[in-house]
Amino acid sequence: MKTLLAFDGALVRGALAFVLTRQQDIAVVAELDRSDEIAAAICETQPDVAIVDFDLVGPAGPPTCGTHPQCRCSVLMLVDPRRSGALSEALQAKPHPPTVGFLGNHVAPQRVVDGVRRLSRGEPVVDGELVLAALKRSNPLTARELDVLRLAAEGYPVREIASTLALAPGTVRNYLSRIVGKVGGRTRIEAVRIAREAGWL
Repeated sequence: MKTLLAFDGALVRGALAFVLTRQQDIAVVAELDRSDEIAAAICETQPDVAIVDFDLVGPAGPPTCGTHPQCRCSVLMLVDPRRSGALSEALQAKPHPPTVGFLGNHVAPQRVVDGVRRLSRGEPVVDGELVLAALKRSNPLTARELDVLRLAAEGYPVREIASTLALAPGTVRNYLSRIVGKVGGRTRIEAVRIAREAGWL
């Protein structure tokens, strides 16, 4: 079966490629380090399974290449358990490839190999540790609070956040104060850090 690798780190990508190519039934047809190249590479090489670093594509979820059946494959996402909040978002994202699997990015190489084989057969692959982490660390923020926090994370001052979201500056300050309390931080900067580590941003 054919696989595609998409990872930002050359070391991890190379190590995975080495393990996969040692399997008699698996070939690596492409190695990428940019998320915007994934969809085109899937169409060009038509792998059976794409193995993708979750941090490379973000909470938007697994990459797809449109709706053409020849440009779609199963996707195995390797996720940092600390970003379990983003995992929850990805599980709800649409559209999905035919089959999407999730494993922790710390698992033994053989589990990745097994995951590839299971996905190629259309079987589900979900790491139990990731599911437990997601349940323990669910996102406490509302959609509007996330909008405010995203803009704050980009460095927008209160007045610009208010203008962008059509809110009063006082309302934005109230949102930010509530956000800091909900995530367990002490400052706006700390709230952004906590939310990013949890995968909510």
